[in-house]
Amino acid sequence: MFAVSLGDDGAELRPLEIWQAEEFLAHIDRARELVDPWIPFATFATDLESARALLQRYAEKQAADTGRLYGIWLDGTLVGGVLFRIFDTESGNCEVGCWLESAGEGRGLVTRAVRMLIDWAVEERGMHRVEWVASSANTRSVAVAKRLGMTRDGVLRENYPYRGVRHDSEIWSVLAPEWRAQRG
Repeated sequence: MFAVSLGDDGAELRPLEIWQAEEFLAHIDRARELVDPWIPFATFATDLESARALLQRYAEKQAADTGRLYGIWLDGTLVGGVLFRIFDTESGNCEVGCWLESAGEGRGLVTRAVRMLIDWAVEERGMHRVEWVASSANTRSVAVAKRLGMTRDGVLRENYPYRGVRHDSEIWSVLAPEWRAQRG
């Protein structure tokens, strides 16, 4: 297994794998309150069996080269994660996403981790377009897209029904030439 440093604060980016289901579930239980209002990710892992199943789905996506899942550890504790929800090498498009528990907030962990994912997707895998999709009401997620230098492509009005509420989805993106120019 590998770990990539996210900076001098002890944060690391590592693959999240099936054998880590217990640690993942404990983390999701801590993160549930922050994640649940926006995405069903936490509802997919409510016990050890469902946590394993979610990690298995991403192992299968990685094997098929259609997605990947990484955890963010801070001082040895899993506090969040980032992922390629969609990874389409044929079209050169992918979608990145994230989640975080309160112990990881306010440190720039997600922004740093997603930068690594975008660097890899663009430079190593030849992706042309990287997308970020967030509820318009999720101001923290929208702020990450802005910090990453993404462009707001538009809003899909009331397209995402979740927990009895229809959310507007903002679509943000960065194209490979734009990413390379801003990374300098």
